[in-house]
Amino acid sequence: MQYKSKNKLRIITGENAMYRHTPLHEAIIYAAKKSGMAGATVYRGIMSYGEKSQIRSFRFFALSQDLPVVTEIIDSEKKIIEFLEILKKMMEKCNEKGLITVESTSVIQFE
Repeated sequence: MQYKSKNKLRIITGENAMYRHTPLHEAIIYAAKKSGMAGATVYRGIMSYGEKSQIRSFRFFALSQDLPVVTEIIDSEKKIIEFLEILKKMMEKCNEKGLITVESTSVIQFE
């Protein structure tokens, strides 16, 4: 098997975060596609807490869930760094905070 060294950009926000009347995670995916990133996926979490220690979880009768949403983007280090500038502007424009990480990863298969 052949491995390719890439980087993974992970953005964790709430599902209620909006960017220009569009869910932020959706806007990030479209921006990544437009930027020619190799691939991106969005995961919806079932429970989380962050810096403010506010626990977010699914509650059947709650009016607003705001569950965690994880967006992962895979590409070269150079392209990830370039995309971080776009992401920074998006996050500032919608006044959204979230957790953003970058880590090295090995791609085994890409189709």
